[in-house]
Amino acid sequence: MITSTTFSCADSANTLIRAEAISKTIASKAGETVILDSITFAVPTGSLFAINGPSGSGKSTLLNILTGIDRPTSGRVLFASQEMRKMSENQLAKWRGKHVGIIFQFFQLLPTLTAEENILLALELGGLVPHRQWRARAADCLRLVDLSDYANRLPSELSGGQQQRVAIARALANNPPVLIADEPTGNLDSKTALQVFSLLEGLTQADKTVIYVTHDRDLAARATHRIDLLDGRIRSQSGALRLAQAEAGNGRD
Repeated sequence: MITSTTFSCADSANTLIRAEAISKTIASKAGETVILDSITFAVPTGSLFAINGPSGSGKSTLLNILTGIDRPTSGRVLFASQEMRKMSENQLAKWRGKHVGIIFQFFQLLPTLTAEENILLALELGGLVPHRQWRARAADCLRLVDLSDYANRLPSELSGGQQQRVAIARALANNPPVLIADEPTGNLDSKTALQVFSLLEGLTQADKTVIYVTHDRDLAARATHRIDLLDGRIRSQSGALRLAQAEAGNGRD
């Protein structure tokens, strides 16, 4: 069980992230391609938030915009009332390091580093935890994902599910309030996928906000809040869009 005393989120406001009229278009010689078309929703603090939809629906683009890796053509994203479009690239990079932990479909562990060393590297790059606490923090993160006995294993010595759990531990290293997971179970068998997803689900009990992209309807159905995308638009939603609409206009320029 992951307890809120181990990791906590400082933001107690009901809405942590709000996306307002997000659009993304790509211009080419053939004309403009609309990737996202005026997407509006809010992510409540401590929620398990799913972005569901088929390939090509705009899920990954939206995820990149929420993390500041990409910028929308129009619209804006606010994180705890801080407007991301007003940040420089350098400011966005620092913001990501402090506020967001990212989990990838293919784990993205460095193959020459052990499980512990992958987490230690995240701590070094983050620069948020004092050096003397790094090993204790890495051990704590591995314990949370039930991999204490695998600290000295290389990724090649771990199963797919174990590698993804190390990736989750790494994402937690700098204690971000938000975890972003891009198809976190897409490279796992069904049994292992459920185990990994249950771990992500449990993190919301520790005041983490978990946003995950999936094309799996069953996993999307387990979310507390959810949007379904199709061709760059919200086709249906559960909880998220109504919240955004109720708050629309707050803090507008």
